[in-house]
Amino acid sequence: MSDVQTFLAELDVENARALERIGAAAAREPAGDVTVPRLLTLALKNELEATECAAMWLPTTREVDVKLALARQAGDEAKHFRLIEKRLGELGVATDAARFEPGPRSPLLQWLATLETTVERVAAGQFTREALAVVRNDEFIRFCESRGDAATAALYRDVIQPDERHHHELGRSLLARLATTEVAREEARAAARKTLELAEELQEIARLKMGVSRAPGC
Repeated sequence: MSDVQTFLAELDVENARALERIGAAAAREPAGDVTVPRLLTLALKNELEATECAAMWLPTTREVDVKLALARQAGDEAKHFRLIEKRLGELGVATDAARFEPGPRSPLLQWLATLETTVERVAAGQFTREALAVVRNDEFIRFCESRGDAATAALYRDVIQPDERHHHELGRSLLARLATTEVAREEARAAARKTLELAEELQEIARLKMGVSRAPGC
């Protein structure tokens, strides 16, 4: 294999170890007051942060193919917000984007905002964070099915998950072009590792403080 192909294979293995732990933690049964609507409400903030993350990198990203990928992702995440908002309405939970209060940025988004190189952004955002979203969404789909909510499960399985997988695979193809030096590859490794460390830490905090598990990704 080429150096880039070897790097991507190694990054897959490293990410997979963390994703396995995160997936196992996400599969824990949540507290009794955790419902599908409650998790969907939390998902709105996640989708908004994912939209903001992709959008905030657009002006300072020079590579046009990456700009277009970020624009596509921002649009997809905004679409997910609207679809979740609509589903919450069907479940009897009134939401209004005009009055939605997301609260302060999460520590993960605060850190992502500090990334300056394109290879770091792609490794952290599209390649790793979107792989994380797929793992968490799989657990959320199973949770919805266990609660008899086939409609929400279908929304995630048939609409949201294909988008997240596309973002991850697009991140892979962009990394294959960007990670051509050992310096770039080390930046990508560090960015992917930090993304997963923060995500794992925040997931455990949510479980301990709020009894939340099985929450979807973004």
